[in-house]
Amino acid sequence: MAKAPQNAISPTREVDYPEWYQQVIKAADLAEVSPVRGCMVIKPWGWGIWENMQHVLDGMFKDTGHENAYFPLFIPMSFLEKEAEHVEGFAKECAVVTHHRLEPGPDGGLVPAGKLDEPLIVRPTSETIIGAMYAKWVQSYRDLPILINQWANVVRWELRTRMFLRTAEFLWQEGHTAHATKEEALAETRLMLDVYADFAENYMAMPVIKGEKPSWERFPGADMTVSIESMMQDRKALQAGTSHFLGQNFSKAQEIKFQSAEGTEEFAWTTSWGVSTRLVGGLIMTHSDDDGLVLPPRLAPRHVVILPIYRNDEEKATVLAYCQDLEAKLKGQMYDSSAVRVMIDDRDLRGGEKTWHHIKRGVPIRVEVGPRDVASGSVFVGRRDQGPKEKKGIPVEQFVTEIAVTLKEIQDGLFEKAKQLREENSRKIDNVEELAKWFTPKKGGDKPEIHGGFAYVHLADLPEVEEELKKLKLTARCIPLDGEDEPGKCLFTGQEVARRMLVAKAY
Repeated sequence: MAKAPQNAISPTREVDYPEWYQQVIKAADLAEVSPVRGCMVIKPWGWGIWENMQHVLDGMFKDTGHENAYFPLFIPMSFLEKEAEHVEGFAKECAVVTHHRLEPGPDGGLVPAGKLDEPLIVRPTSETIIGAMYAKWVQSYRDLPILINQWANVVRWELRTRMFLRTAEFLWQEGHTAHATKEEALAETRLMLDVYADFAENYMAMPVIKGEKPSWERFPGADMTVSIESMMQDRKALQAGTSHFLGQNFSKAQEIKFQSAEGTEEFAWTTSWGVSTRLVGGLIMTHSDDDGLVLPPRLAPRHVVILPIYRNDEEKATVLAYCQDLEAKLKGQMYDSSAVRVMIDDRDLRGGEKTWHHIKRGVPIRVEVGPRDVASGSVFVGRRDQGPKEKKGIPVEQFVTEIAVTLKEIQDGLFEKAKQLREENSRKIDNVEELAKWFTPKKGGDKPEIHGGFAYVHLADLPEVEEELKKLKLTARCIPLDGEDEPGKCLFTGQEVARRMLVAKAY
């Protein structure tokens, strides 16, 4: 009887995908639960991934004409009340500050004191506070457009949390723009969706579908929301980024007015758009395997780890000198417009322990160097997109000169693998029975059956359709922007619709 394969992560994806996800985070040392309910501590390796994401996105924003600024963490409650749909959408998730100091209590502890005249909301999103500032800054059409982004933290008091995917406090960027015309604001909304899609596919190696949300999935107070949707390895959808056309709803609530070139008073047209640390969760679930994290090289904190192997001080001196020379040569190579990121791991640990440490953290390339490699002028190389035992010797000069090509090969391969998974698990469905069957796993057997994925169905944009989907535990993700016109009847109402909508189980 053949032995079952040994994996670094238990349980595996097939056995328990949610628990596998948590164990990958733990094994890769990305983050851990904090003493504060629903919040997490992002550790250096996890922060390194987010920092690289920030760096790339920040450059993309600036390349499209945006500037960074910062606005207050606290928002007066009256600001949220100005836009009725907005406050209704976020009210249940708001954390509220009602006092401004603590003082000793009767039992020796501390009690809140100094009640505020008006409660302050801990920022769940910043449309209202930023809008109040734009109202001061905008007087004339010459003051427009305003194209501002901020990197910040926000708080949404989630009941059920999962690290990176949904936490009470999370990190994000939120862009907020104001324009003189509707056409400019719509163009901005679509531009930023394209930026997000570019980042997801070309840096995260995560294929996405761009689409417009149905009315019940729109951002509260928006006229239109567009998003990028990606399939995770468990066939569920992840909303990875959103861009919102806010029309004049917030400008009217916040009095963002300007004098037009013709001398008339007009309300500005505004947008907002954002991605968050949820992208780290998406990265984990798109690429990682049963041995731990797998990172696309363009976002990996380190591209290469060098693992010296020796048995005595004499070998150590020779091997380390060879490793340091290799490190210097690799740092002189360019990948993705910057120097190759490389480190030597010379910790006093067994070789196998160090190797698995870096496998679980997803380092794209591992290089083992021992006395025989030094003598032959070679290196022993393992790639994270291949099995742990699939290693081979390569002449050191060849390895150095080909490093950028190898990293690109890994990056491109991860994207193609994820895209193939999506294509194999997407289908058009034309009746409710087939839809329900496809998303219902069969009972019995030793392990859960792989089922579901992306379904493209005809649905009317009506409240009753949302209710019918809820009964099936499904969500409408978006109407794909590049989808073809394909008229058909809504599965639930029979109403004629022009195009199919993407439906899936989702995070």
